[in-house]
Amino acid sequence: MIGRRWLVRSLGALLVAASLLPGGAIGQDATKFRVCADPDNLPFSNQQQQGFENKIAELMAQDLGAPLSYYWWPHQRGLVRNTLRADQCDVLIGIPKGYDPVLWTKPYYRSSYVIASLKDRGRIATLDAPELKKLRVGIHSNTPPEEALARRGILDNVVGYSLFYDARDPASDRPSKLVTDLVQGTVDVAIAWGPLVGYYAKKLNVPLELTPLTSEPGLPLAFDISMGVKKGDQALKARLESALDRHQADIRKILEDYGVPVLPVEPAGTKGPGG
Repeated sequence: MIGRRWLVRSLGALLVAASLLPGGAIGQDATKFRVCADPDNLPFSNQQQQGFENKIAELMAQDLGAPLSYYWWPHQRGLVRNTLRADQCDVLIGIPKGYDPVLWTKPYYRSSYVIASLKDRGRIATLDAPELKKLRVGIHSNTPPEEALARRGILDNVVGYSLFYDARDPASDRPSKLVTDLVQGTVDVAIAWGPLVGYYAKKLNVPLELTPLTSEPGLPLAFDISMGVKKGDQALKARLESALDRHQADIRKILEDYGVPVLPVEPAGTKGPGG
């Protein structure tokens, strides 16, 4: 559950689209491709449509022949209730495969939490590396890496950062602060969601070593990412999957442009997030 909550916030964890057959409709509106998206959550999405989920939404809308429209809602508690179930939009572009409140498509990419360190400080290859007990380790609080470190008795040298940003609060830090603090030396190592770290490392033009993490028993650290639609909307799911099949290379290029670390998608039949 910890992994799902983070991904649905930071990936928005997340969100896309429907398709159009002759005489058919996309979701409830035949004239628009209605996407649910976070208005201020780079690198995933924002109202200026600068995130990689925005770019993927544009690609899907073009393929399906419908104008793209957005319903902006922060990806926090109540996301599905206030978007898909309220019929404000039809598609979430980025949700973990198996996210139960929605009907999910086949995955279109897989990523993981990563260990990040500056290249000139050396690579840390595993959470069991002994130096992690001595270095200042930055994490986002209440995410799977926090539990992974606790399992190893790594507690006193961990620095927690908030995952949630409130634009109304001047004291509120963006999730990217963890990466900037790593660059500035406030922490020695950062363990965070790969797409977030990869994007800001590229944006800041800083050479980082990123080590993808693998899931542990009872603790997902890598996730297949799908699109989500209302439960029962098998037609829209099928149309999206056809569009995804047609644009695998295009989507991969978008992810690479944003610095997203991409892993091989789990074989078909693997169940649930972090499988």
